[in-house]
This record gives sequence, structure tokens and C-alpha cells, in this order.
Amino acid sequence: MGAPPGYRPSAWVHLLHQLPRADFQLRPVPSVFAPQEQEYQQALLLVAALAGLGLGLSLIFIAVYLIRFCCCRPPEPPGSKIPSPGGGCVTWSCIVALLAGCTGIGIGFYGNSETSDGVSQLSSALLHANHTLSTIDHLVLETVERLGEAVRTELTTLEEVLEPRTELVAATRGARRQAEAVAQQLQGLAFWQGVPLSPLQVAENVSFVEEYRWLAYVLLLLLELLVCLFTLLGLAKQSKWLVIVMTVMSLLVLVLSWGSMGLEAATAVGLSDFCSNPDPYVLNLTQEETGLSSDILSYYFLCNQAVSNPFQQRLTLSQRALANIHSQLLGLEREAVPQFPSAQKPLLSLEETLNVTEGNFHQLVALLHCRGLHKDYGAALRGLCEDALEGLLFLLLFSLLSAGALATALCSLPRAWALFPPSDDYDDTDDDDPFNPQESKRFVQWQSSI
Repeated sequence: MGAPPGYRPSAWVHLLHQLPRADFQLRPVPSVFAPQEQEYQQALLLVAALAGLGLGLSLIFIAVYLIRFCCCRPPEPPGSKIPSPGGGCVTWSCIVALLAGCTGIGIGFYGNSETSDGVSQLSSALLHANHTLSTIDHLVLETVERLGEAVRTELTTLEEVLEPRTELVAATRGARRQAEAVAQQLQGLAFWQGVPLSPLQVAENVSFVEEYRWLAYVLLLLLELLVCLFTLLGLAKQSKWLVIVMTVMSLLVLVLSWGSMGLEAATAVGLSDFCSNPDPYVLNLTQEETGLSSDILSYYFLCNQAVSNPFQQRLTLSQRALANIHSQLLGLEREAVPQFPSAQKPLLSLEETLNVTEGNFHQLVALLHCRGLHKDYGAALRGLCEDALEGLLFLLLFSLLSAGALATALCSLPRAWALFPPSDDYDDTDDDDPFNPQESKRFVQWQSSI
């Protein structure tokens, strides 16, 4: 099958497409994009479940590490202010992990933008294809209506004017039959008219879903950025309450990161299967949704020399009929106008209608050629299989860095805040405050001395 212009499956598509797949019974599943089949759905769910397994293992590791830290820590002698060995290393490991998380956030913003660009390119291609199909329907409708009006008015008037000359009436009736034939042939060119599938509706649905996906990722990225920044602030200020709150928030973001990683991995694997050979699936799905013949769909989706234009016969017959009408009108103008001057007006009107019809016909020939719609198909594939897939891989890298950084931070933060100096609840109180316990004690001693 011919690939769309400018589209070739990338190395990432080939790499992801070669990964083994299995269903819930661990039986191998072919790497053919078939989202309607249960085995293939189970294979993608199993890919997403690997992220859940990673989340469970990371939570178990964090819990075991913290339990060991809390229960197996040697008791400190009372009044000891000597920091435990390795304290600085713990703090710096936490800081490095958070900085790595910030790097991952930058990668995530780039990946989110790339994915959005790819989906926008897909929507733009669908909108352009919808414009082409709508223009074809409009030109066919306009031309058929104009020819029908000419048959009902000008040609009928011309027959009445030329009634004394039977040979001229026969030529006029021949032009009528040719005009009706052209209208009948042109009606078959509006192949998308009445089709339930609308590229405009598909583009609107894709844009709607993408808008909320983009917003959800922006909120996730901003949430993790705030957690990293406030955690670094808590470590710098040695604020226990801020570090404790950010530890809880880090646990929440860790769960969200692993969840997004599962979605991204399953989507990337499924998208690679689709992009490795998209033509069969797109052809079958479009034929099911539209009911159009495979000849028409193959012509526009493949657009190669092996597939002929399914409208070529109609176009050829229409062109011949228009040429015949043109020659008949010239003959009538030459023979009838000198004898019947009143025939000049309907003949001029018919010539004007014929010129407009020929102009619309040439536009239809250009629009019905497979180049335009096939170019839109290629643009849609490039947006989905290049930019969107690349963005998904960057989002997957962001989720992986985020999960690793937050897991390291969750292991380090409790040890870091244990090294903070004990806070004095009255450090910030005013010495002259009568409610200050130290000041109250001095006041009692002063009264006793009196």
C-alpha cells in the first residue's frame, strides 16, 4: 500500500511496534492495531498495569525504608546536639532528586506541547478535508440547479421560438437531453452527500478531548512544580510543618505520576501499532462508518497508479456532453438568430449558464482528484504518528523521572526533617509580653522579693 506523501513510520514506531504483547493469560498477541478485539484490549491494559505494578513496588520500598528508619534508628543520648553522620548527604540527595524532578517537569511541558501540536495538525487536516468535501457537494448542487433552471426556462423558451423550424427544435431538444445527462452525471460526483460521518464533527471531538487532556497535564505539571519548590523552601528554612505537608503532597503526586505513566505507555504502544500500517484500519473503519464503496476509499487513501479514479467515466461523459451542448448552441446561434431575433436572448443566457457550468466542472475535476484529500490524510498521519507520538514519549520520560525523584524524596524527607534543630515555641514572642512564660516567672519572683 502506498504511504501518504511525506509520511514514513519513524524509528520509535518500529521500536514500539516490535515490543511483545500478551493478554491476561500471558498468551502472545499480534502487534496489529485491532482495538475492537478483546485480546488486543487486554494487551494494552496489561501494559498500563505495569505502571500499577511499579507504583506498588515503589510504595512497598518506601514503606519498608521508612519503617526501618523509624524502628531501627539507634537512640540519641539526651541533650545531644551532635548531628547524626550522613545527615548532609541525606539532605543533598533529597535536593538533587527534587532538581531532577524539576528537569522532568521541563521535559513534561515540552512533551505536552508536542502532543498538542500533533493533535492540532490532525484537527486541521480533518477541517481541510471537510472543506474540500463540502465544496464538492456545493459545486455539484449549484451546477445541477443551474442546469435544471436552464432546461425549464431558456431551452423551453427557445423551443417555442424555433417551433416553425423542426430541425432547429430537434437541435434544441438535443441540447436539452445533453444538459439533463450532464446534471445526472454530476449528481453522482457528490459522493459524501448524506454520509453520517462528518470530518468536522470528528475534528471538534478530537479538539474537545485534547483541550481537557492538555489542561489536565498542565495542572499535573504545575502541581509537581509547586511541590518541588515548596519542598526545597522547607529544606532551606528547616521548616518541619512545610516539609511534612509537602511529603504528603509528594505521595499524592507520586500516585498521579505512575497513573499517567500507565496511560502514556498504553497509548504509545497502541499508537505505534496503528502508525506502522494505518491504511487497512482507516479504510475498514471509514467504510463501516460511511457505507462508501472500497473503490472510492482506496482511491483517496492510497492515491497510486494501481487504483483508478472511480469518477473518471462520469467526468468523461459530462465533458463530452458539455462540448456537444456548446457546439449545438453555436450552431443555433448561427442558424436561428438571423431568422428569429427573439432567440438571441435565451441563447445568450444559455451560453452564460454553460460557461459557469464549465468553470464549476473544472473545479470539480481538480477537487475530485485524489491529491488534495490524500495530502490531508498524510498531514493527519504526520501529526498523529510523529509529533503526537514524540510528545507522548517525552511525557512518558517526565512521568518516569517524576516517579523516581518523588520516591527518592519520600525516602529522604523524613530523615532530613529529623536533622532539623528543635524549634522553640517561644522564640518569636516579645520579652515584654505578660503572657510570655519567662516574663511571668520573673514577675512572680519580683513579687516574692517585695
